[in-house]
Amino acid sequence: MLRKKILLIYTGGTVGMMQEKDGTLKLIDFANLKNELPEIEKLSCELHVHSFEQPLDSSNMMPQNWIELAILIEKNYYHFDGFVILHGSDTLSYTASALSFLLEYLHKPVILTGAQLSLGILRSDARENIIAAIEIASNPLYSLPEVCVYFGSKLYRGNRSTKISSESFNAFESPNYPTLVNVGVHMDFQLRHWLKANIANELKVHKKLCTDVAIFKYFPGAPLYWIESILLNPNIKGIVLETFGAGNLPNHLDFLKIIEKSIENGKILVNITQCLRGRVIQGRYETSKQLQKLGVISGHDMTTEAALTKLMFTLAQMDSIDAVKLIMQTDIRGELTQPY
Repeated sequence: MLRKKILLIYTGGTVGMMQEKDGTLKLIDFANLKNELPEIEKLSCELHVHSFEQPLDSSNMMPQNWIELAILIEKNYYHFDGFVILHGSDTLSYTASALSFLLEYLHKPVILTGAQLSLGILRSDARENIIAAIEIASNPLYSLPEVCVYFGSKLYRGNRSTKISSESFNAFESPNYPTLVNVGVHMDFQLRHWLKANIANELKVHKKLCTDVAIFKYFPGAPLYWIESILLNPNIKGIVLETFGAGNLPNHLDFLKIIEKSIENGKILVNITQCLRGRVIQGRYETSKQLQKLGVISGHDMTTEAALTKLMFTLAQMDSIDAVKLIMQTDIRGELTQPY
C-alpha cells in the first residue's frame, strides 16, 4: 500500500515554538522538524512542510489569511492526500469554520491543531496533537472529507468546535455534535458522524468573504444607544445575535423597533444562543416569537464561530437578501442540525 502524502502547514502559534534554557521561546525550524520531533520518522506517511513566511499569532489571524490558506490548499490539493494545519488555539475554531465554507466539495482531510504549551516544554501537548493529527490525516483506510479540529485526544468537525478553556489540554469541545475520532490506545473512528464526500464534483475554492458583519451579545440592561450603534450601523450588512436560552431577547417596544428598523434597512439578523449547548427555537416563548415576526432568522445550533464565518461567506456569495436568509438556515457543511 502506497504511503499517503501529507502537507503540514505552519501558520504560527504556541505549537511551533521551542523553549530555550533561559525560558525564552523561539520558532522551530520547520525545514528540520524531525530534529525537534523525531517521532515523525515513525509515521507511515510522506510528510512535507510549508511554513508561513511571517508566522502569525492566532489573535492576528484575519479573513484574508483564511483565504490565503484556502488558496494554498487549492494549489497543493492534487499533490497531497491530506493537510494538517498548525495554528494558534485562540482563533483556531474561527479558521476551521471559515475553511469549511471556503472549501466546497472537499474530498480530503484538512485538520487544524495547536497546543497549550510549546513543543520544547516537558509536559507539552504539542507532540501528541501534531502526531495524532498527521496519523488521522494519513490513515490508509479512511479519508475524512472535511475540515476538522484535533485537540486533547479528540477530532471534532471544524465548524462545530469552540475553545472552552485557556488552561486545560482539553481546550476544545463540540457542544452540539459528536466527535469524529476518539484517540486512546486505539483510534476509534466514528464513521457514522462523518460527512459524505460528494465524489461527483471537484474541489471548488471560494475566495471572497464579506467582513461587514458584527456579533451582538445582549446583556440585561444594555443601553439603547449601544444597541442602535450596532444594529443600525449603515456599514454592517449582517449581525449574529447572541440571545438568551432558546433564542430570547427582551420584548420591550423600543428595542423591538430598533430590530425592525435594522431589518427594514436590509440587514440580516441571525439568532443563536449564548448557551454552550442547545439550539434556538424561535417561537417557543413570546420573547422569541416577536423576533420571528420581525424577520430575525434562526441560526439553530450553530456555534458563534460558525454563524459568523458562514455569514461572511454567504454575504459574499449571494446577490439577494432572501438567498442569504435561506442559506443561513440550511445545513451546507454539517454546521447545523436541520430541524425536523
